[in-house]
Amino acid sequence: MAGRVHPRQLAFSLPHAESLSRDNFLEGPANAAGLALVDSWPEWPNRIMWLAGPEGSGKSHLAAIWAEVSGARSTTANALSAPTVPGALATSALVVEDLKAGDFDERALFHLMNLAREDGAFVLFTGREAPAAVEVELRDLRSRLRTIPVISLAPPDDQLFRGLIVKFCADRQLAVDEAVVSYLATRLERSSAAARHAVELLDSEALRLGRPVTRALAAELLRDVSTSP
Repeated sequence: MAGRVHPRQLAFSLPHAESLSRDNFLEGPANAAGLALVDSWPEWPNRIMWLAGPEGSGKSHLAAIWAEVSGARSTTANALSAPTVPGALATSALVVEDLKAGDFDERALFHLMNLAREDGAFVLFTGREAPAAVEVELRDLRSRLRTIPVISLAPPDDQLFRGLIVKFCADRQLAVDEAVVSYLATRLERSSAAARHAVELLDSEALRLGRPVTRALAAELLRDVSTSP
């Protein structure tokens, strides 16, 4: 009798909500200054502030926490246009995320900064670089950007990195043991983005293969990733 052929299980890409609440923020030395800024509002040193840090360093999570307590609206830098600026500042608090060179309307941003100053509104920018490093053509805008106080976020330390791996697994309702966490923590690039991506791959592979998330599966996956062209 021929061996039974088991159907290959399909992995469906389903949305997984990542909690961006204050209670789910993992604090460590790398992001302590950013959390202190959020918690000190409205006693900021300047009404316009900037969170700078690498991808996955917690900028969006901190911005979401501040938006919740301040009633701020949120937008991306490349979505700003001059006609939308007054509406964006309607609550006198605004988050502008992912500001990077060549990806926003300079005149709209200049208008935003002027109007925020006139109205006494609070603005929190986020970007991978500090504002002084963002190349712009408008000289007046360049000067304004250089005056924004910057809070820098660093890559996570070991304890925070392990906590992030556990959090991303919990966000996807994945049950993992310490062996999996330790294996990933010692082999992944030390960044939140790398941890998130690895957990996503593990979740997808575990579902496709019908296997639990184990150290062996993590080792197979990372080996395959490292040897792929």
